[in-house]
Amino acid sequence: MYRILIIDDEIDILEFVKYNLSRDGYQVYTACNGREGVEKAVEIRPHLILLDMMMPVMNGIETCRAIREHDDLRQTMIVFLSALNQEEQQLAGFGAGADDYITKPIRMTLLRSRVGAIMKRIEAEECDTAAAAARPTDIRLDREHFVVHTAQGELTMPRKEFALLELLASSPGRLFTREEIYSRVWGKDVVVGDRTIDVHIRKLRQKIGDKRILTVKGMGYKFE
Repeated sequence: MYRILIIDDEIDILEFVKYNLSRDGYQVYTACNGREGVEKAVEIRPHLILLDMMMPVMNGIETCRAIREHDDLRQTMIVFLSALNQEEQQLAGFGAGADDYITKPIRMTLLRSRVGAIMKRIEAEECDTAAAAARPTDIRLDREHFVVHTAQGELTMPRKEFALLELLASSPGRLFTREEIYSRVWGKDVVVGDRTIDVHIRKLRQKIGDKRILTVKGMGYKFE
């Protein structure tokens, strides 16, 4: 049974979302602030975390970063569920390590559908153990632990950064369009900001070098 953790300081939202997702067969846990959320995430190791942005004790960005610091939680999907809908706030969420950003208010039927789509992606990743990681001459990808081995040492990456690098490195020299990247890394059912790929590409370049990932203006990116 898939485990979901909801972190939000509004008790009515916690109970309402918990009730509906529990009806879909998920094991649902709740936390009413960021610090409690991190502690509970470490304890139960959820498959998915729905995280509010504005909370007491620790805000959503701080909570997301704290969760990503735990090796056991690097494969956990983190989705912001927040009333803050500015592009800068969404980019900050992705920059902290989130996998998706959903704005409130949202109809429960749509939220349940989005959660279902995320769970299908998790299931597909778990079943896809035979997928071969790309192995350039001086870069090796450890898909199980989201670690990139380079000549300079090991790099541990958030799920989406690793997935983006894995996709690009799977076919060195091949151009991946932005549309294909969105579809294969974020999924067709996920709506993300126009600059999401740019933010992740910039972070990858900071970690593995500017010359590895090339921009094909107006089209997409390729790995060299």
